[in-house]
Amino acid sequence: MVLQLGSGALLALLLLMLLASTFRILREYERGVVFQLGRFWQVKGPGLIILIPLVQQMVRVDLRTVVHDVPPQDVITRDNVSVKVNAVLYFRVLDPQKAIIQVENFLAATSQLAQTTLRAVLGKHELDELLAEREKLNSDVQQVLDAQTDAWGIKVANVEIKHVDLNESMIRAIAKQAEAERERRAKVIHAEGELQASEKLMQAAEMLGRQPGAMQLRYMQTLSSIAGDKSSTIVFPLPIELLKGMADLSAKNKT
Repeated sequence: MVLQLGSGALLALLLLMLLASTFRILREYERGVVFQLGRFWQVKGPGLIILIPLVQQMVRVDLRTVVHDVPPQDVITRDNVSVKVNAVLYFRVLDPQKAIIQVENFLAATSQLAQTTLRAVLGKHELDELLAEREKLNSDVQQVLDAQTDAWGIKVANVEIKHVDLNESMIRAIAKQAEAERERRAKVIHAEGELQASEKLMQAAEMLGRQPGAMQLRYMQTLSSIAGDKSSTIVFPLPIELLKGMADLSAKNKT
């Protein structure tokens, strides 16, 4: 009797295991790649999936977007500057069949490919481009990755460069370069101001030179403006016309 009960329990356990391996439930964002006797059969899901025990096997694939943090990479730019760059990668599986059959582990493969691509693409640009043109570099890395992962059924949606770390000496050099650039711009602006002022003074001198009376009026206006400062001693020459008039008058008196 005990032997019969033991055999019945064992049989029930086997039937339960067969049922568990026969029925699978896949969520809305999951797909099942089904193999029959080792050969690819079909992609199923979502919902209830019925498998033939010992004949069919299923591999679950998540179709949601994966956010992967690319660890810091040592990059040597085109102008021979060593920096550390890390990024974040957004990708998802479009073709579950390719993602399972064409590559052993598509998550690890995409991660390694992202690291090598990041170093290769950024190494073609100079440091100034790396710091100022993030959007363009993000697009370049994304296009290269997407083209290479297409054979695995993976779509790389976006790549974002997070940090560009420089050593202390390079930070000081960039600060000196920025300071020199600001000084250069200040000198250029000052020189342009001097040039414009000299052009205006030249135009004013030409206009005053056409009318001698206007020159005298300007001369008197200048004397009036500086006469208000009582603490200043002003030395100014007499107008040439006045001296000439006095000389002519003296000559007439002598005659």
